[in-house]
Amino acid sequence: MSMIIAGRFQLQDDVDRARSALVDAGFEADRISGFYLSQPGQHDMTPIGGDNLQSPGAKDTPEGVVQGMATGGAVGAAVGAATSPITGPIGPIVGGLVGGHIGSLFSFSKMKDRGEPEEGGENAVAPRTAGMLVAVAFTDPALEARAVDLLRGLGAHHIERAQGNIVAGDWADFDASSLPDVIA
Repeated sequence: MSMIIAGRFQLQDDVDRARSALVDAGFEADRISGFYLSQPGQHDMTPIGGDNLQSPGAKDTPEGVVQGMATGGAVGAAVGAATSPITGPIGPIVGGLVGGHIGSLFSFSKMKDRGEPEEGGENAVAPRTAGMLVAVAFTDPALEARAVDLLRGLGAHHIERAQGNIVAGDWADFDASSLPDVIA
């Protein structure tokens, strides 16, 4: 596994220029990767598409639905039982179903707003945004500052550090949904 420094660029011409500059600076051409990174959530990493089987920020929703249905169902059944002289035996059943449905809407209070941090800090670091990415791999730690300075000088932004393998110009073990270690 190698050290990788990657930076985001706006245009394909910038990517081509960065690849050439990295080669001119002595980095191996087959250990440089340039590619487009799509928006978070659109990396098609699960069988149904997307990056996660469950939407970020919705992890507490199942508990909220259960709590709301139980509470709403109990209240609805009680109201239905109280009205059973008028509604008959169907009153508690309908009251429980309606109350459970209304109570399940309580789960909305368990959802997070976009960008709101999770209690455990899972989304404290922003995910990678879409754009052109140039990455260079090397094994000598002394080359890190040189790679960062070179990418910064070429106009890269969101320069990050990672571990991985770039083979024949392909970042083979790149995980688009991993959180970046932004250094500049």
